[in-house]
Amino acid sequence: MASPSDRKATIIDGKAIAQTIRSEIADEVRHLSQKYGKVPGLAVVIVGNRKDSLSYVGMKRKACAEVGIRSFDMNLPEEVLESELISKVHELNANPDVHGILVQLPLPKHINEEKVLGEISLEKDVDGFHPLNIGKLAMKGREPLFQPCTPKGCLELLSRSGVSVKGKNAVVVGRSNIVGLPVSLLLLKADATVTIVHSRTPDPERLVREADIVIAAAGQAMMVIRFLVAQTF
Repeated sequence: MASPSDRKATIIDGKAIAQTIRSEIADEVRHLSQKYGKVPGLAVVIVGNRKDSLSYVGMKRKACAEVGIRSFDMNLPEEVLESELISKVHELNANPDVHGILVQLPLPKHINEEKVLGEISLEKDVDGFHPLNIGKLAMKGREPLFQPCTPKGCLELLSRSGVSVKGKNAVVVGRSNIVGLPVSLLLLKADATVTIVHSRTPDPERLVREADIVIAAAGQAMMVIRFLVAQTF
C-alpha cells in the first residue's frame, strides 16, 4: 500500500463543472417551458442581514436567472417572529408557481430551525432538510425526495471528475446538520468507508493524511492544513 506521501492529488475545476451543470439545467428548463408552458419556481427565504447568508442567497438568485428558473425573493427582518416566518412558509407551500423552497440557515437564535424546516412541504423541500427527507437519507434502501444541496454537490464534483467513491477511505471534517452529517450519509450510500473528524476526535491529522477523499465541512478556512494532504501541481 502506498504511503500518504506517495499519493497524488487532483485539483477539481469546480467552476467549469458548475457551468456545465447550469447549461444542462437551462436546456431542461427550456424543454419544460416549451412542452408544458411552465418554468420551475424557487423561493428563497432569508432572515436578517448576515453577510455570508446574503452572499449565498445572492448566488442562488443569480444562478436561477442564468438558467431561466423563476426566483421568488423573501427577505425578512432579523426580529421577525417565528410564527410570522412559518406563516410565510405556508404561503409558499400553497403557491402553485413555487416548486421549491429554501430557507437560508442559520436562522436567528429566537427561531427554532427544526420547527421551521418541518413546516416546508415535503414536495418543495429542495434543500433536503425536512425530517422525513433526512430520515430517508439515513436509512439503507430508502431514497429522499431531495438531497441537501452542498453535500450532493460534493458527490457530483467527485463523480464528474471521474473519482470513484466506492471502497474509498473518506474523511469528513465537521458534523453539522447542513454539510458534515448529510455528506457522510451520502458517502456511505455510495459505498465509501466514512470517518467523521470533529472537535473531540483524537489525532485528526493522521486520519486526514491516510484518507483517499477528504471533505472539509467545518466552516473554518485552513482547518485542513495544506501539508496534511499530498498535492502535486
